[in-house]
Amino acid sequence: MRILKPISVALIATLTLASCGTSKTTTTTTATATTVVKEITIITATDSISPKTGKMSEAQVQSWPHMDVFTDSVPGMSLDKAYNFVKDKKGTTVIVGVIDSGIDIEHEDLKDVIWVNTGEIAGNNKDDDNNGYVDDINGWNFLGGKAGQSIPEQLELTRIVKKWMPRFDGKSAEDIAEADKADFQLFTELKSTIDKKLKTAKNTVEQYTSYKKTIIKANDTIVKLLADKEMNIDNINAIKFDDQLLEQGKFMIMQIISSGSTVNDASKELDGAIDHFTNQLNSQYKIDFKGRLTNDNPDDITDTGYGNGLVMGSKDNEIHGTHVSGIIAAKRNNGIGMNGVAHNVKIMSIRAVPDGDEYDKDIALAIRYAVDNGAKVVNMSFGKGYSPNAKWVYDAIKYAEEKDVLLVHAAGNDNADFDVEANFPNDSKDKITEFADNVITVGAMTRHFDDKLVASFSNYGKNNVDIFAPGLEIYSTFPKNEYESIQGTSMASPEVAGVAALVRSYYPKLTASQVKHIIMDSGIEYHKEVIKPGTKDEKINFDTLSVSGKILNAYNALQLADKMSK
Repeated sequence: MRILKPISVALIATLTLASCGTSKTTTTTTATATTVVKEITIITATDSISPKTGKMSEAQVQSWPHMDVFTDSVPGMSLDKAYNFVKDKKGTTVIVGVIDSGIDIEHEDLKDVIWVNTGEIAGNNKDDDNNGYVDDINGWNFLGGKAGQSIPEQLELTRIVKKWMPRFDGKSAEDIAEADKADFQLFTELKSTIDKKLKTAKNTVEQYTSYKKTIIKANDTIVKLLADKEMNIDNINAIKFDDQLLEQGKFMIMQIISSGSTVNDASKELDGAIDHFTNQLNSQYKIDFKGRLTNDNPDDITDTGYGNGLVMGSKDNEIHGTHVSGIIAAKRNNGIGMNGVAHNVKIMSIRAVPDGDEYDKDIALAIRYAVDNGAKVVNMSFGKGYSPNAKWVYDAIKYAEEKDVLLVHAAGNDNADFDVEANFPNDSKDKITEFADNVITVGAMTRHFDDKLVASFSNYGKNNVDIFAPGLEIYSTFPKNEYESIQGTSMASPEVAGVAALVRSYYPKLTASQVKHIIMDSGIEYHKEVIKPGTKDEKINFDTLSVSGKILNAYNALQLADKMSK
C-alpha cells in the first residue's frame, strides 16, 4: 500500500492553476447516548460537542491522534485518559508483528522497542531455535536481497498480464476458446489499464519535472533581485519578467507561499512525485520487469526457506514500515521525537511488502511467521486489488485465529466502497460473511470533527470496514532519526494496532475476537453527515461507512476491556 505523499493534491492544484495562468453481525451494545456494561458507563455520544475552531499549533497537529474529543474537540483517541486509567495496573509485554516494507530498527525512537529473538545466535548462520529461519534476530525478510537494497516490484495486475501474455497477446476474441473467454476479457481489461497508466505516468513525470525546473529557475532569479528584501507576496509580485517562463514561475511561487508552504518543501514534494511515477514506469506497470530476488517459485506455497534475516533494507526507502512502527510503539516519554500509542510492546519486523504489490505467498508465510514466533497483534498496512493465491492468505488468517492472534488491516486509499470493490487481503470471501473473527479493518479519518471527518482518500464499507482511526497528518518516525507527517489508511491501521496491544497488555486473558469487538463497540459516535470519500461535496451519514459506525478511542476500549475481563 503506497504512502499518500508523492505530492499533495493542494500543491498540484496550485501549480496547475498557476501554470495555466446484508451486514455482518456485530456485538455492539451501544445505546443512543452511551454504552452500558454492568455498573460502568462508557461515554460514546458526541452530539453536544462542537468542532475545534481556530488554528492549531504545529505541536498540536503533530499530537492530535492522542487528543480527547471531549476536552479538545478534536477526534483523537483519548490516550492520556487511557494511561491514567491503567496507571496502577501492571502490563505484560506484547509482541506486535509489523508486516511491511522494512523498518529502520536503528532509529533512536525505535531501537529500544524492537523484538529480539533470544533463541537465535546472531551471525552463526544456524537455525538455533529450529523455527525454520536462520539468524532471524529481529524478524524475517521475505523479499531477500542484500543489506541496504531496495526492492521495486510489479503490481499484481501487471504480473497477471505478464503471465498470460503467451496465451492471449495479439489475439482477438474470435481466436479464444469458450473456456478461456473470461480470462481473455480480464487480460484485455488489465492490459488496457496498464497502457493508460504508463501513458499517464510518463506525462506526469514530464509535467512535474517541468514544474520543478520552472520554480527553481524563478526562485533563484527572484532571490537575487530581492537581495535583502523579504521573500513575501507583495515583494515578489512587484517583480516583472519579460521571460514568460520566469513570470509563470513567479506566480507558482506566490501560490506556494500563499498556501503556507515554502519553495523548498514544494521542491521536495515534486521530487517525491517524480520518483513515485518513475517507479510506475520502470517497475510497477512494466510488463517485462523482474523484481523478485529470492529465486523461489512464488506460485508454490511449499517452496519455502527463502529470504534472509536482513529486516532493514535501504534506509532511504524504509519510510513506510518505519512510520507505521513509530505510530504503534515509538518509545514513550523519552524526551525525543514522539510517543507511540503503546508501551510494553516489542515490534517484530517482517519485511514482505516491496515497492509494488506484495506476493500472496509472502504474506501468508509472514502471518504464520508472526504467529509462530509470539506476536499477539499483527499490523498489515498494505493491500491490492487482485489476489491470484488468496486461499493461502485466507488459510493463514484462519491459522492466526486458531492461535488467538489479532490482525489489523488498512482498508486502502482508493476512496472506494469496500463492499463493492475488490481489496485483498480480507476476511470475507463474499463480502457478507466473515470466515474468521480476528481481523479488524480500518478506515482513515482527519482531525476535523465536522463534515470533513473522513479522509477523502479512505476506502469505506458498511459491511467490510470495521472502524475509523486517525489517518491524516500523522506525525511519526522516519528513517535516519527523522520524523515527518504523512497520511493514509496505512497510518490509521497502526493506531488501532497500538490500542489493541494496550488492551492485550493489561488484559491478556481476553481473546483476539474479544479485543476486536471491544475496539469496535467502545468507539466514539458521530451521527452526522460527512463528505463522501472521492467526492467534492456529496454527503453521506458517517454511521453508514463502517460496521461499527465509530471512531477509535483507547480510553473507552480499556474501560470496556476491564469490565469484560472481570
